[in-house]
Amino acid sequence: MTASEEGRSARKRKAIMDAATRAFMAKGYAGTSMDDIAKLAAVSKQTVYKHFTDKEKLFAEIVLATTHRVDAMVDLVADIPADAHALEENLTRLARQFLTALTQPEVLQLRRLIIANADTFPQLGAAWYEQGFERVLATLATTFQRLADHGLLRIADPHLAANHFSGLLLWIPVNKAMFHGSPQHTQNELDRYAAAGIRAFLAAYS
Repeated sequence: MTASEEGRSARKRKAIMDAATRAFMAKGYAGTSMDDIAKLAAVSKQTVYKHFTDKEKLFAEIVLATTHRVDAMVDLVADIPADAHALEENLTRLARQFLTALTQPEVLQLRRLIIANADTFPQLGAAWYEQGFERVLATLATTFQRLADHGLLRIADPHLAANHFSGLLLWIPVNKAMFHGSPQHTQNELDRYAAAGIRAFLAAYS
């Protein structure tokens, strides 16, 4: 295969994945056919099958391809300075960015899609969680242990503290979005959840 042919193949593969993502988000896994994806991607169904042997493989690749989105969040979480005078301010800033990133409409829509198909593809759901959000929690736990080592936090179980931190922030906006089918919050509300969540977290762990 020439470089030109490889480039065309890569573009078609990307077009198929983009089209499949839109279709799965709009219609769900069961409601999406390979014909739908081919039409959206403006390629033949034969081309879709050339790149992906079946709908399950295509769905799995799309889901796992999104786990890279947490890379920036992992870097952000790891970068909290051990500054006693600005601890609440730094954690609140992190909380705002954390909430903003994880309550984006497309992130919530993907979460809903994965949960809806968790019974059918339990290993895929577990892999998405482990490669995505679990990495954020692990980094949070390491960061909290570092802050505890500097005497800024009192933490016996850093991983549990990371889950508490996330739960305090995400419980309200994510649950509202899951049950309503779309985000129900404003940015001002996210800022309020961030500030209140950090106050509660520090009341327990500072």
